[in-house]
Amino acid sequence: MKKFEFTSESVGDGHPDKVCDQISDAVLDEILKSDLKNNLVPYRLKKSDRRGSRCACETFITLGLVIVGGEITTQAELNVREIVKRVLKEIGYTSQDYGFNYETCAILNAIGGQSPDIAQGVDTGGAGDQGLMFGFACDETPQYIPAPIEFSHRLVRRLREARMNREISYLGPDCKSQVTVEYVDGKPVKIKKIVVSSQHTREVVEEKNGRRYMKESAKEEIIEKIVKKVLPEEMLQGFDFKKDCLINPTGVFLVGGPQSDTGMTGRKLIVDTYGGMVPHGGGAFSGKDPTKVDRSAAYAARYIAKNIVAAGLAKRCNVQISYAIGVKEPISIFVDTYGTGKIPEEKILELIKDEEIFQLIPSGIIEMLDLWRPIYRKTACYGHFGRQPQDGFFTWEKTDKVEILRKKAGI
Repeated sequence: MKKFEFTSESVGDGHPDKVCDQISDAVLDEILKSDLKNNLVPYRLKKSDRRGSRCACETFITLGLVIVGGEITTQAELNVREIVKRVLKEIGYTSQDYGFNYETCAILNAIGGQSPDIAQGVDTGGAGDQGLMFGFACDETPQYIPAPIEFSHRLVRRLREARMNREISYLGPDCKSQVTVEYVDGKPVKIKKIVVSSQHTREVVEEKNGRRYMKESAKEEIIEKIVKKVLPEEMLQGFDFKKDCLINPTGVFLVGGPQSDTGMTGRKLIVDTYGGMVPHGGGAFSGKDPTKVDRSAAYAARYIAKNIVAAGLAKRCNVQISYAIGVKEPISIFVDTYGTGKIPEEKILELIKDEEIFQLIPSGIIEMLDLWRPIYRKTACYGHFGRQPQDGFFTWEKTDKVEILRKKAGI
C-alpha cells in the first residue's frame, strides 16, 4: 500500500491576480463581440477574408490604480475604462471598506499593436507563438480533475456565493483556499488539512493579549456554512476541524485585495489548471485570443485527455502538444497514461493524431471547440478545467468523442 498527501490551492474572484485575469478576459470578450458582429474571421484564409482581431491583454493592479496594456490589433471601439469599472463592480470592490473602489480608482490604458512580424505568420493559420501545452484528466472526481484542486475551487466559489447573497455579511472579495488530500494506492481517500483565508470586516475582530483575531464564532460559521457545505462528507470522516481546519491563520484578514498586494494577469497558472498535479507549459491563458496556442492548444489537450479518460481508455491521461510560431502543424505530441491505459499508448497516440477525431492545427482547434466567441470572462476564475459545459461555454469540457474513441480503439 502506497500512501501520500497532495495539496492544491485556489483563489477567489477578488484576489488581485484574478481581478487582473478577469479584466483581461473582459477586454478580449468585447473585442470578439465586435468581430462577430462585423463577420471578422480568425485567419485570412483567402484574400477576400477580413481578418479578425489579435489580443494579448495584460492587466496590473495596485492600491488605487489599474493599468491595462499589451498588444491588441482590432477594429473594435474599446472603452477600457468602462470595462474595468464594470468588472470591479461585479467582483464587489464597491467600497473603501475593502481598500479599493471601482468608482474612484485610477485607470491607465497602455495598449499597443501586435508586431507585424508575428502577424504575417499567424494570418495564414500558423500558431501565434512557440510553446508546449499540457492537458490532463483523471477519474478521481466527476469533473475529471484531481480532488485537491476541485475541492479548493469549491471553497472559494462558496465564499463568493455566501458573500454575494449576504448569507455571511462580513466577508470581503479577496479570499484563498487550500486543501490537502491523502491518497492510498493512487486514490483520494480523505481530506487531511483545509485552509480558508477570507477578507472580512471589523465586526468579527476581537483583541487578545495585544493582538487581533477573528472571533471564534465567525470561524465556526465559515466551517459550517462554507467548508461543510461543499466538501464531501465521506472525505471528512474523522476530520478534526479545530486542529486541521485553519481559518485566517494569521489571526485577521482586514487588509486585502489590491490594497494589500499587487496583481497581474497570468500569475495563477496552477490554480487555472490542475493544481500542480501535472506539469505546466508556462503560458498564461487570460487576455489571449485563441490564435495563441498557449490558450487554445491547452484547451484542446484537455479536451483530448478528458475524452480518453471518459471513454475508459485510461484512468489518468496527460497530453503534451508543442508548436512553433507561424507553423500550423504541431511540432510534437506526447501522451502518458501512467500505466493505466486499457490499450497501448502508441495506439492512443494514433487516435490523438487521427484528424477524423481531433483537429490540432490552430484553425482546426478554433473550429473544433468554437473558440472565436466572447466566452472567456467566465474562465478567468475558479479554473479553466473541470467546469460544466453549457450554453456554449467550456466546450473543451464536452465528452462528445467518447463513442468514436471506443469504436476506433476496439473496446
